[in-house]
Amino acid sequence: MAFTGKATYSAGAELPELVEDVSDVIGIVSPFETPLLDVLGDARRAARGTVHEWLEDVLLPNVDTIDEGSFSPDATTATSFGVANADRFQVGDQIRGAGSAEVMLVTGVSAPDITVVRGYGGTTAEALSDGQPLTILGNAALEGDDAPGARFTSRVRKQNYLQIFTKSVRVSGSHLASQAIGVRDEMDYQMQERLRELLRDLENCVINGVASGSSPQGSSTVRRTMNGILAQLTTNVFEPGVGPIPPGKGAGQDELSEIVLNAAMKEIWEQSNGTVDLLVMSAAQKRKLNSFIGETRGFSAGDTVFRDLVSQYVSDFGVTRVVMSRWMPDDKILMLDSSRIDVLPLAGRSFHMKRLAATGDSESAQVIGEYTLELRNEGAHGVLQGLA
Repeated sequence: MAFTGKATYSAGAELPELVEDVSDVIGIVSPFETPLLDVLGDARRAARGTVHEWLEDVLLPNVDTIDEGSFSPDATTATSFGVANADRFQVGDQIRGAGSAEVMLVTGVSAPDITVVRGYGGTTAEALSDGQPLTILGNAALEGDDAPGARFTSRVRKQNYLQIFTKSVRVSGSHLASQAIGVRDEMDYQMQERLRELLRDLENCVINGVASGSSPQGSSTVRRTMNGILAQLTTNVFEPGVGPIPPGKGAGQDELSEIVLNAAMKEIWEQSNGTVDLLVMSAAQKRKLNSFIGETRGFSAGDTVFRDLVSQYVSDFGVTRVVMSRWMPDDKILMLDSSRIDVLPLAGRSFHMKRLAATGDSESAQVIGEYTLELRNEGAHGVLQGLA
């Protein structure tokens, strides 16, 4: 073709051989990453029913609290007082109150009271108070004595429900026969898109899902949904400035600080043999976590890169990986023991494509999967909520 000197925008019909200049790449801007699922990984086994169950057990507790209503002025000398759970004590137990160096020896148990020897072993008697925690140090048996009565715990059966995730695809015969930019197979492309959406929704439900209160097993008219992590956590629910958690920063003293996070992890450590190894939070809380290092960060004259990132938090209570998820509520942080969490598919029902019968000049298919969350020993996990 001879040089005309014309710009292509003014060439018009004189340049019929011009083609569209469209990149053969399709960009997707919608968020579909699943950081929590990526960390947890694939489960080692599958669920076998639409109601998934597992067993949990605990050791006999060695802590209790004084339940006396109010102590009279003889709180330092009283040898009998009420406790919240008298069945946790045996004759011969050495006990000590929180914040006290005094050791007491249990000489009698008659619910709801226990009888003790004060100032046992030369320790100094100190005033007791209602609600004061008591720790059982251990039991001392008599030489040659008969075996004590057997005590045991009962295993508890926990459960969650499997939720069906599905989306459909339908592509006309004309569309399938046409050549599309950036797509070799339109059916396959649509299936991949729907799968990304379902994985995104699965992570969201793993965090925020709630089972039906009326008919959780589902029916032909009730959809079966699973309880997510937040819905299952009841033991370790903390707020800044409430109970054992100190106030945070900011005007409302509800802003995340290292002291608040560390105190919450300490509470979980005190009642669980597990280790919190995963922190899951929103972008808002992640930025505040990054600020932990702000006041101690230093730079030399030759530094040209500013780093403001915390990907791992190390404390006395565990080495934790920090994961930022779009689906976490802005006012909450999850503290998880990832070894006690599994996202399980129903056997043979992990995400897959299911071709549907053609009913006309089109091809139809369905992406479907059925999953549940197994959160074992919820007392090994925790949530910090009420954050600014």
